[in-house]
Amino acid sequence: MNDLRSEIGDDDFAEVVALFLEEADEVIGRISKTAGAKALEADLHFLKGAALNLGFAQFAAFCQEGERRAAGGDTAVDLAQLCSSYQASKAALFAGQSASAA
Repeated sequence: MNDLRSEIGDDDFAEVVALFLEEADEVIGRISKTAGAKALEADLHFLKGAALNLGFAQFAAFCQEGERRAAGGDTAVDLAQLCSSYQASKAALFAGQSASAA
């Protein structure tokens, strides 16, 4: 995350974070095993890439594992765990932003 911040600057970084969270919230809200393995794989791939850019390591790992399984046709991804990890990552990000603003 610090690499991204140093590449684009603090002002643009805040915009990128806001955009990611908006798009990720949308994907998290619609992600479903019933959409099929290919759709699940694509959603998890998107989430993984954005998570890696923001330093959401655990969340990215869950996405990567789910993406790998979905690529093989397996939609038995623990979406509750995935969503919980995403929420925890967001909370940690906001806590870090609040701490650095103080």
